[in-house]
Amino acid sequence: MSDLQEILDLSSSWHRHLCPRQVLGARMGLAGAAALGLAVPQRDKRLMAIVETDGCFASGVEAATGCSMRHRTMRLEDYGKIAVTFVDVKTGTAVRLAPQPDVREKALAFAPEEKKHYFAQLVGYQRMPDAELLTIRPVRLRMPVEKIVSRPVVRVNCAICGEEIINEREVVRDGQIFCQGCAHSAYYETDTLLFLSPSSLTR
Repeated sequence: MSDLQEILDLSSSWHRHLCPRQVLGARMGLAGAAALGLAVPQRDKRLMAIVETDGCFASGVEAATGCSMRHRTMRLEDYGKIAVTFVDVKTGTAVRLAPQPDVREKALAFAPEEKKHYFAQLVGYQRMPDAELLTIRPVRLRMPVEKIVSRPVVRVNCAICGEEIINEREVVRDGQIFCQGCAHSAYYETDTLLFLSPSSLTR
């Protein structure tokens, strides 16, 4: 399904609308896979996408490439950027894609029939050549791709909270194993541990 319209139809079906960010995600998915010489949507797990924001943009990337959280071929590094790095997990080769800085203004010239900027972007992003729309740069991952992918069968327990840790995401200090939340600053905090019985959930 390399046809852009089919990809956008799929992405928009997940949101009940189509927006410019979905178009950017789809275009980056196609361009990134092409830069790595890989066919999409992928039938295996050779292509990994590291998106730098979630939402509609990630849906466009997924629709174009087949990379997804559920298949462990998409990861989120939330930088608040419309950008994505694609990795060939077999070779470790990676490319990062982002929109050209002036892409919103450029889009107007590619959709002169659209009077509102939003719709000019929606249409223009579909028509613009890759060279006008995107930046594509080779990058090197700071962590080996094997470490990112990890071994899914490995399970250990945190020495503090006791919770299970999968995918080799533990932190080892002084010979002890900790989860990320206990080893660093967790994104949540709690004062009381609640044990809910099945009956309490139905009240």
